[in-house]
Order: sequence, then structure tokens, then C-alpha cells
Amino acid sequence: MTDQTVIKTGMTLAVIAAICTALVAATYQLTEDRIAANEKALLEKSLQPALAGVFYDSSVSESRLVLQPPHDLPGNDAAIIYRVFSAEQPVAVLFVVTARDGFSGAIRILVGVGFDGTVTGVRILQHRETPGLGDKIDSTRSDWVFQFDGRSMGDPVVTAWGIKGDGGEFDQLTGASITPRAVIKAIRDTLIYFDAHRDEIFSLPATEETE
Repeated sequence: MTDQTVIKTGMTLAVIAAICTALVAATYQLTEDRIAANEKALLEKSLQPALAGVFYDSSVSESRLVLQPPHDLPGNDAAIIYRVFSAEQPVAVLFVVTARDGFSGAIRILVGVGFDGTVTGVRILQHRETPGLGDKIDSTRSDWVFQFDGRSMGDPVVTAWGIKGDGGEFDQLTGASITPRAVIKAIRDTLIYFDAHRDEIFSLPATEETE
């Protein structure tokens, strides 16, 4: 192969590479907004189950706060807060927190709290609990988490936020006590945090997306 042929081949490959790069960039540009919209819709849908009975007209995902540790919410990692509004008035908050002391490790929990301090819903987002035992904290496995709906820091009193086996007011799971203890404690501590920081939560500017 002559030097001239090598040069021509190299130029051809360079042109093809440039065209491919341009096509990829153009495709990304055309689909970026659609992908972002789909991701936002998926996030909004995943948050809705913890807002049972709450009327709101805001985009939940656009009013997000990220609290980096240390903070007073459950868990050692970042806590995420979504503020919920109706006619620009605050109506609820969603907390994504972590119960550190599950039987099989950390449990990521979504806790919805109405502006009046009542629980609007609880969902388990991530866990590694034992199938058939601790995994019943998941709403797809049992209705255990629904017992917190409508409860608050005064209903029951703070000392009764525990499983019945410990003198508390909430059901535990057959064959499992460590996991429900961890979840109940995380919900209780989240409610305590909300009662102490309600006005601050709604006054802070939203955290910009960085991912």
C-alpha cells in the first residue's frame, strides 16, 4: 500500500467518524428533552403512592431539597425532601430517608407527611430483607406499611412508636422484629424532624440537579 493510499484511507475513516459523531450528537439533541420528560414523569409517578388523599397541583420533583450528612433525619447518607404545593400553598412533604439498622442492612424509605404532620403514606424503596419475613415491609408483599397512614407524632404518643412486642402500638411481622423496629423508628424520627423544621423546609430554595 502506497503512502498516498494510506493517506486517502485515513481521510476516509476520519470523514466517516466525523459523520457518525455528528449523527449521534444530533440524535441525542433530539431525544434529550423527551428522555428528561420521561424520567421526570416516572419519578412523579413513583412518589404518588405516598401522597394518598393529598390534592396538589405542583410538580413534586421540581421542589426538591438534598440534605447532605450530617443531618437530623434517619441515615448517614443524603436525605432527599420533596415539597408539595396546592395553589402555591404547602400541603405535604415527601422524605427519602434511610433506616440504618435493618436485619440485612440499610432500608431506603419514602415517607409522606401532610402539612398538619399526619402520615400520608409510606413506601419501601430499597431493601435486602429476608424473603417471606422481613421483606413484608414492602407494600407489594403485604399491607404492613399501610398501618401508618393518618398517624402522627401525637397519634400515638412518641413513646408508643414501636412494635407491640416492645409495648408500642404497631404490628410487627411474624418471625421478624428487627426490620419493623428499624422502619418504625425511621418514620418516627422523620415526623420529629418535620415538626421541628416545618417552616424551614418550605422556605429553602430547591436544590439544583447535579447528576
